[in-house]
Amino acid sequence: MDKKTPEQNEGMLSRLKKPSTRYSLGGLLIVGFAIGIIFWGGFNTAMEWTNSEKFCISCHEMYDNVYAEYKQTIHYNNRTGVRAVCSDCHVPREWGPKMIRKIQASREVWGKLTGTINTREKFEAKRLELSRREWKRMLANDSLECRNCHSLESMDKDKQQSRASRQHERAREEGTTCIVCHQGIAHELSDDMTDDDYFN
Repeated sequence: MDKKTPEQNEGMLSRLKKPSTRYSLGGLLIVGFAIGIIFWGGFNTAMEWTNSEKFCISCHEMYDNVYAEYKQTIHYNNRTGVRAVCSDCHVPREWGPKMIRKIQASREVWGKLTGTINTREKFEAKRLELSRREWKRMLANDSLECRNCHSLESMDKDKQQSRASRQHERAREEGTTCIVCHQGIAHELSDDMTDDDYFN
């Protein structure tokens, strides 16, 4: 039986105590991957929660103003029972555009925090500015959120009133986007709109 010197014994013990670099990197990757999944799941859950109607109307600025108006529209109550919630019209579904929209929405949160829209009067004073911003966004993305639910190609023209049928056919031929004809479909239009504010 070979006897090991104290130095050799120490070398063997140190090798047994320290994992190899390969195992250390592997462990780090597994732990990092698990943390990434947990972070991504939490982040995505938070994003989806902020898309809920309950979240959108949790402040009285929205509940007392635009939500009250929206409850009187066909997007809230209709013969088919299909309801569009706030995020269906105001938040894109695709991840990149959704994140951009969430960042833009921070201005609305700032309005809540600073009290610039905390009364009906203050809200009405800013309504046209807020509307113009949203109309501009919808024009730029070709009314993407509308088209997530509505498709000109899928509309049954025979079940529409003749004027609507003609207008939709014309919009399809000319490439007109939804917001051009449907300003005020879910919210009241501002009393101080100018001729330039009307698309149609």
